[in-house]
Amino acid sequence: MAKVSALVVDDAPFIRDLIKKALRGQFPGMQIEEAINGRKAQQTLSRAAFDLILCDWEMPEMSGLELLQWFRGQPGSEKTPFIMVTSRGDKENVIEAIQAGVSDFIGKPFTNEQLSAKVKKALHRSGKLQLLQGRQPAPSGGTAQDSVANLMGGRKPEAAAAAKPAAAPPPPEIRSAISDAEADTGEAPGRAQTQHVRGQAQLRLAGGQFACVVKTLSLRDALVVVRRSEHLPQVFESGVLDLEQDSDKSVARINAYVHAVVSMEPNMDCEWLKVTLRFVDQDPQKLDYLSRLIASGTTQKHYSPSA
Repeated sequence: MAKVSALVVDDAPFIRDLIKKALRGQFPGMQIEEAINGRKAQQTLSRAAFDLILCDWEMPEMSGLELLQWFRGQPGSEKTPFIMVTSRGDKENVIEAIQAGVSDFIGKPFTNEQLSAKVKKALHRSGKLQLLQGRQPAPSGGTAQDSVANLMGGRKPEAAAAAKPAAAPPPPEIRSAISDAEADTGEAPGRAQTQHVRGQAQLRLAGGQFACVVKTLSLRDALVVVRRSEHLPQVFESGVLDLEQDSDKSVARINAYVHAVVSMEPNMDCEWLKVTLRFVDQDPQKLDYLSRLIASGTTQKHYSPSA
């Protein structure tokens, strides 16, 4: 059986492990290497060829977009699938990546099934899926970067964003339903750079979106309160916490996983849940952003289009 190789590029070890585990489960014959940022990936790609690249957008030293622009400038790279794994879904970002030669997108957070479908689609178009399955490749029907509509599943970016509406803002009564005592994380005192932060944000998980109230925030985690819904946050589920700073309205999309979920009341009908998120980003810019949020003590609500 022919070997098919993939390069996974992300500054967060947790995300890299998720992607590698999913690829190994769905594609047992695939050879997988990893890089911790765009600069390391550039060095790896200068030494070896890969059949697939899965790359984060926001990384230190060299972003995913910068890596894509460099890679497409290399001889023979035009047919290699380059999938951007990102929490960015704005129309401007999509168009910029398409112009640089991206093959497809997968939004954070994602499920194993969503990742597998994107990879199968990319490998089929490049003729590598048949090799991975031990069959002769069929003629390719073209690339995925012909138009914005191709990358958005046949829909325009506006329609794609509208297809998955943002979560509704939390109602006013949430403020009276939550107290600082109830939002105590239960961890040992003295945790460095932790603040009781008043503000609203959005938590995006693969199974749904939650408007949330941020209660405490540190460089490594956050405690948020969400309203119970059909989809309950699951421990170790990956997600993205969208935070906006009050002073300049800038937004940070912090990659995280669910560390703990606790009911706010000792009964099965409790409407509110406390969710502890552990951050997985290693990007110094995001850590600096978190530091500024912690220092200011407030966040503003932000509901971004789905990525």
